[in-house]
Amino acid sequence: MKPINLNQARKARAKLQAKAQADENAVRFGRTKAEKQQDAAAIKRAVTRLDQHKRDD
Repeated sequence: MKPINLNQARKARAKLQAKAQADENAVRFGRTKAEKQQDAAAIKRAVTRLDQHKRDD
């Protein structure tokens, strides 16, 4: 039987847990920069369109 380095095993397990947490956060919160810019542009277009339809009394 080959001995194992417990410190390396502990660090490997912690690394796997951190990777799993990162993947979960990416699914929950992650959006690409392009997606964020696209949403911002859509909001800007909607606000501009709304302002164009306002009536001056």
